[in-house]
Amino acid sequence: MKKTYFIWLAIHCVVWALAFLGFPPSLNEGRLASICLFFIILFILPLFTEKLMVQSILFCIQALATIVIFYPLDQVFNPYVLLIQALIIAEAVFYLSRLKSLVVIGVQLGSMTWIITESSLTASQLAWCGLFYLLLVSAMLHYQAIRKREIDTRKKNDALLDEYRKMKRQLLTEEEQARQDERMLIGHEIHDSVGHKLTALIMQFEAFRLTAAEKDKEKIKNLKALAEQSLKETRRAVRSFKEREVGGLQGVIRLIRKLEMESFMKINFSVKHGAFAAPLTGEQSFAIYRAVQEALTNIMKHSSTREAQVMFESPGGSIFRFEVINLTAPDPFFQEGYGLKAMRNRLEKVGGSLEIHHDERQFVVRGSMRLIERSEPYD
Repeated sequence: MKKTYFIWLAIHCVVWALAFLGFPPSLNEGRLASICLFFIILFILPLFTEKLMVQSILFCIQALATIVIFYPLDQVFNPYVLLIQALIIAEAVFYLSRLKSLVVIGVQLGSMTWIITESSLTASQLAWCGLFYLLLVSAMLHYQAIRKREIDTRKKNDALLDEYRKMKRQLLTEEEQARQDERMLIGHEIHDSVGHKLTALIMQFEAFRLTAAEKDKEKIKNLKALAEQSLKETRRAVRSFKEREVGGLQGVIRLIRKLEMESFMKINFSVKHGAFAAPLTGEQSFAIYRAVQEALTNIMKHSSTREAQVMFESPGGSIFRFEVINLTAPDPFFQEGYGLKAMRNRLEKVGGSLEIHHDERQFVVRGSMRLIERSEPYD
């Protein structure tokens, strides 16, 4: 809206500068007041963007003001009045609905008819003015119809896109719930079968140890310890089945895949050097996801392509690195914005760092963080 308004204002300034060449050297008070009223309305129009009725009234007042401004006192017709009234009609068609724009066009044609009848025009000049307005109104109304169809089509496409995204989110939610239900079922089966049998085996080892010979008790004790260790690992596995799989690199990739489907991007993943086994904490996983998300958002905003390379690696198991690469046009005025600064701060809070590299061919975001070795608790 802002850019469009300044374009209209620039055109008005050019046309009015030419129109003033056709005015007499001295202007009466009525013309000066009408010119001031015309430009006041021109400047306050952006204040009523959402109020179409007020805009319609203002356009009609502008049309009536042209009668006073260009009234042929000496029966001399100023041809630039055609361009000024054409601008009013074009603005009305651009901003208003069909019915309201027709009202403005009617007022405009009435004021123009009055000016023409008070001027001493030849038959050919009258015919030329009539043809000008006929072609102008026809072209404007045709443009309005095409623009209305485009707006309706855009609204339908937006509605379909929203529905598509809702269906995708619902599908992902249902798939995740089905996967979680399956994990719960497997966990229950392991707990009910393997867990109970291991518990019974431990009890039998203990009973056998009490009645066994002294030389066999150490072996039985070791076997019992092995069974207890197996039971603990089984319980730990059951707990992991019951928990939602939101942490680690798998969770990060799943969230990015969801973003990929919703934003219609093509993301090529590359996982290297033990990245899947990296012991990422919840805070680190969230920071990595947000960093990659911000990098992909920048691609959608500033890049002409919708394809990116995302690489994860954990060399040596002590450092985790990620890299987002996007082919882009050269930009000598690149500067970090709020999103990239927030990304850097978020990574630094979890002991990481961020590097941004921009050259003539690609835009690269690199992040790294030191991993914290976590010991797994036993029951």
